[in-house]
Amino acid sequence: MRISSEGKWYLRLNYLGYGLACALAWAMIWIIVGFLASLSTVHALGLVFLGWLIGWGSATIARAVYPAPRRTLIARPRRD
Repeated sequence: MRISSEGKWYLRLNYLGYGLACALAWAMIWIIVGFLASLSTVHALGLVFLGWLIGWGSATIARAVYPAPRRTLIARPRRD
């Protein structure tokens, strides 16, 4: 998936892979907890999942709004 503006990659392939792997892991956790846990445990896991989802969403927005600096800026010598 490529979302670009002026040739820059905002949604990188490795971050997309991370997102898909997290979705798969959460799906497996929900299936296991849904079958084996009590209702209060499922509710608690729902709150944990909601917190994780908010953090993941804000990190995704931050990657799009504040892209990583160019390598030329990182390699520039310091002025003292």
